[in-house]
Amino acid sequence: MATGMGLLALSAQTAQAWDINPASCSTAPHQHRHGVEPTRQQTLCDRIARQATTSGSETLSYGGGVDGIGVQSGHSQVYLVFYGTQWGSQSTDANGISTFTGDPNGAAPVVQKMFKDIGTGGETWSADLTQWCDGPNVATGATSCPSNANFIPYQSNGVLAGVWYDNAAASPSAATGHQLGQEAVNAAAHFGNTTAASNRDAYYVILSPHGTNPDNYKSPTTGYCAWHDYNGDTTLTGGAVTSNYGDIAFSNQPYNIDVGQTCGTNFVNAGSAGTLDGYTMTLGHEWHEMMSDQNPAGGWTNHDSSSSYYQQENSDECAWLSPGTTGGAANVTMGSDTFAEQASWSNDTNSCAISHAILSHGGTGTNTVTVTKPANQATTVNTAASLQISASDSASGQTLTYSATGLPAGLAIDGASGLISGTPTATGTSSVTVTATDGTGASGSASFSWTVNPVGGGSVVTNGGFESGSLSGWTTSGSAAVTGSTVHSGSYAADLGSTSPTNGDSKAAQTFTATNGGTLSFWYRVVCSDTVTYDWATATLKDNTTGTTTTVLAKTCVSDSGWKQVTKALTSGHSYTLTLVSHDDNYAGDPTYTLYDDVTVG
Repeated sequence: MATGMGLLALSAQTAQAWDINPASCSTAPHQHRHGVEPTRQQTLCDRIARQATTSGSETLSYGGGVDGIGVQSGHSQVYLVFYGTQWGSQSTDANGISTFTGDPNGAAPVVQKMFKDIGTGGETWSADLTQWCDGPNVATGATSCPSNANFIPYQSNGVLAGVWYDNAAASPSAATGHQLGQEAVNAAAHFGNTTAASNRDAYYVILSPHGTNPDNYKSPTTGYCAWHDYNGDTTLTGGAVTSNYGDIAFSNQPYNIDVGQTCGTNFVNAGSAGTLDGYTMTLGHEWHEMMSDQNPAGGWTNHDSSSSYYQQENSDECAWLSPGTTGGAANVTMGSDTFAEQASWSNDTNSCAISHAILSHGGTGTNTVTVTKPANQATTVNTAASLQISASDSASGQTLTYSATGLPAGLAIDGASGLISGTPTATGTSSVTVTATDGTGASGSASFSWTVNPVGGGSVVTNGGFESGSLSGWTTSGSAAVTGSTVHSGSYAADLGSTSPTNGDSKAAQTFTATNGGTLSFWYRVVCSDTVTYDWATATLKDNTTGTTTTVLAKTCVSDSGWKQVTKALTSGHSYTLTLVSHDDNYAGDPTYTLYDDVTVG
């Protein structure tokens, strides 16, 4: 639906089976969702009532763009944000897929696989999007795209760009729209997307945990299953969200399995196979709508005020059509996996399309260049390295020229082939952006990190025992030093915080590569005379290769913990950043400090 307009839901007052008795449907009025052009929210009862009475055109037309944005006309970069400690403990498998102990239905791995699989195995469910466009050559009110428009390209090779477990605090029991929007801005900062350009093709899915009620989605009169929006929406509950990073597209994805058939459980598949039907359908529904209407309602929506589809987006017009009917929901195979999905409206076929031809638009007009986002890289200093950059052009016969910024010293990109090669000469982590440009001037870019590690016979942590008598090898902030008076072993330990009150976080961080896998280990001793509400020790481990962050030491505050060990299994070849923290609220009389020692990988 348009801005914040969520996927329709069945009123809780009538949550029976999907083949409900229409006479039992609630007649309570449905409120508008927040948005630039709010659209009446529907319920399943609305759909049932309309099946025999729906009238008017379903044709979508262009809204003229908001802040120059109508559709996501590059390769979509989807970032998944698991919002709040209620998701439980996180584990990551050999394929980089995160699982959580607080996910009773196993939703987390499925959503990751779905976005990884879009555009693989020849799937054509997402190809419906290739007909939509934006750009200065598209007139407001247009119902089709001129050849010189900026078209949405086919989303080949998946769209999952990163996963973040934000377990700094519990998710609100009923997060407001403003809180969800702020979490999207926080996620942009976490992933390093701090410019308008880096967020132009980004989309942040805020996944609330089991048992919560984000934006009151369980309401019996105004409930919904999911919605999408952008940070510029002034009608978000609590007001617009301020972003210094450009416009940020995001969605509110409740753990809507909690309401069962109300949000689509078993809509396509029977029994346990259908538990997540509604979850994947709502995720796909909102992604399709974001792609075709990124800053609602500047993209493609229904502007026919005489139509019962008025103000709806492409997926709204095809929502909850029964499997087996024309345009009905169905299982869609992507790569080696299958997901229940809904169809989306297609202007060019005048139908709801669960499958659509991939349109290349004949290679005419403004072309679209798509660069395949590489995995984050980790190599060793003074050792030859190479990486082949791949890109595609919506027009056939175009020659691509490659360039790169931010490469580590000693590396260069071949402009003709896109091969990055050379021998890195200095350690550190760089943010690299690669760009491919065709003969018409059209270009596309992708960004990733490149970590150059010290030479070592395996996994390397520099100065992990602090035996240099300094914090060399570590990046620090706040009050950070070494101490020789209280250590776990050897002569020194890191001392974060102070015996006098300090203000905020004192940190020591280091990026390293688990060349041979193994287990991270470190020891800590926290001295905290306050409570964990105000002061604490904590530590996080970010897997830079997959983009996931794990809290390996939960917030801890005790008068003197003594030396305690923390361990965490690592994946071979992955780059990690370990951040050690001691937090003090600067209150006189109860300073907190934390000692860390013997940081090893073995």
